[in-house]
Amino acid sequence: MQAEPRKSLVGEEYEVEVGPVAHGGHCIARTSEGQVLFVRHALPGERVVAQVTEGEEGARFLRADAVRVLDASKDRIDAPCPFAGPGRCGGCDWQHAKPGAQRRLKGEVVAEQLRRLAGLTPEEAGWDGTVMPAEGDKVPAGQVPAWRTRVQYAVTADGRAGLRRHRSHEVEPIDHCMIAAEGVSELGIEKRDWTGMDSVEAIAATGSQDRQVVLTPKPGARLPLVELDRPVSVMRVDERSGQLHRVHGRPFVRERADGRTHRVAGGGFWQVHPKAADTLVTAVMQGLLPRKGDMALDLYCGVGLFAGALADRIGEAGAVLGIESGKRAVEDARHNLADFPRVRIEQGKVETVLPRTGITEVDLVVLDPPRAGAGRKTVEHLSSLGARRIAYVACDPAALARDLAYFRDGGYRVRTLRVFDLFPMTHHVECVAILEPAAKGS
Repeated sequence: MQAEPRKSLVGEEYEVEVGPVAHGGHCIARTSEGQVLFVRHALPGERVVAQVTEGEEGARFLRADAVRVLDASKDRIDAPCPFAGPGRCGGCDWQHAKPGAQRRLKGEVVAEQLRRLAGLTPEEAGWDGTVMPAEGDKVPAGQVPAWRTRVQYAVTADGRAGLRRHRSHEVEPIDHCMIAAEGVSELGIEKRDWTGMDSVEAIAATGSQDRQVVLTPKPGARLPLVELDRPVSVMRVDERSGQLHRVHGRPFVRERADGRTHRVAGGGFWQVHPKAADTLVTAVMQGLLPRKGDMALDLYCGVGLFAGALADRIGEAGAVLGIESGKRAVEDARHNLADFPRVRIEQGKVETVLPRTGITEVDLVVLDPPRAGAGRKTVEHLSSLGARRIAYVACDPAALARDLAYFRDGGYRVRTLRVFDLFPMTHHVECVAILEPAAKGS
C-alpha cells in the first residue's frame, strides 16, 4: 500500500524571528511548530514574514523567501539592483545587506564551518576573523562593485538575455547586471535578440582587450549573426558532444596575472574577479615562501597560474609538477609554461595521477580543488609526502573545513588562514589556508 503524498507547503507564510546566517546565502529560522526554515532575503535578528518556496509537511527543512520585513536589521539597505529580491534573479544573495555586513556574514559562515567540520576556532586556524575585500571593492552602501568578468546569460523563449532565478530553470530577463565587469557590460548582450540560443556566456579578459562570447544553441537552432558593441571572438558549444568550436576570432582569451600572460581557451576556468588571480597568487606565495631548488606540486592546476608563479620563484634548480583533469586546460597550461623546462603538466584526476608519479617527497604543495574539495584519499596521500608547507585555495568553506580535518589526521596543522571577498553580493568566499607539519607548531 502506497503512502499518501505529503502536502506541499509552497506558498505558506510564517511570521518568524530570523536566526544566524548559514552557508548558502540564507539565514536560519523556525516556525512556531519548530520546523527549520532556510530564509533568503533576510538578515540575522530581523522579524519577517517568510513564504515557503520549497518543501512539504514533515520535511527536515523548508526553503523560504522573506517577502515582508516587520522589524529590519540596521544592516539592511534597499537592494541597489532592480532585479534582486524574492522570486527574482538568483545571481546575488546579499544585495539587501550593507557591504561591510556582507563580509561579516561571510566571516561568520567560515567560522561556523571550521568549528563544526574541523573542530577549529579562528585562533587555532591562525585567522583574525576578517574577510578582506579585493582592491577597489570597498564601496559605500547602495553601490555595487562591477567585478564579474564572466557572465553566463540564460535566454528566454522569445530570445531575451537574462539570469536564472534561484534554484530554478526560469529566466529573469534583465537589461543590465550590476555586478558584471565593464568589459562584459559594454558588449550589450542584453540588447540583442538571442532566439534559438539556450545560453550566451560573455567573457572580458583581465589585462587584455580580449572579449569572447560562447553560444550554446537549442537543438536544431541556427547560430545568429553576432554583432555586438565591441569586437569579440565567438565560440559555439556542440549540442551533441558538448565540445567547443571556433566560429570567429581566437579560440582563447589572454588573461594577465603575476606579471605573466595566460592563454585560456573558450569557456575555460579563470578566476572571475579581475583582482582575484593576483590576490590569490600573492597570498599563496607569501604563505609558502618558496626557495630556490624546491620541488613543488600544483594540483588541480588549471591553466598553470600557481605552477608558473612557483616556477618563477624556485628557479632552474627547482621543479614543478602540475596535475589537471581538463584536456583543454592542460593544453593551455603547457603553452603558458613552455618557457619553464622544469615544469611538467600531467592530465588526469589528481587521485589517479598522483599515486602513479612515484613521487615520495616534495617541498611545497598548492591545491585548488573544485567545490567538493580534495577528499580524504588525496589528503592522506599529500600528508605522506613531507611537504614543508601546503597552500590550500578553497572556494567552499565547508569542503575546506572537511579537508583540514583530514590534514590534521595526517599530521598537519593550519598555520594561517586568509579569507577574501572575491564575489561581492553573493554568498561565495575564497580562502587560502597555509599548513605545516604539526610538530613545527608544537
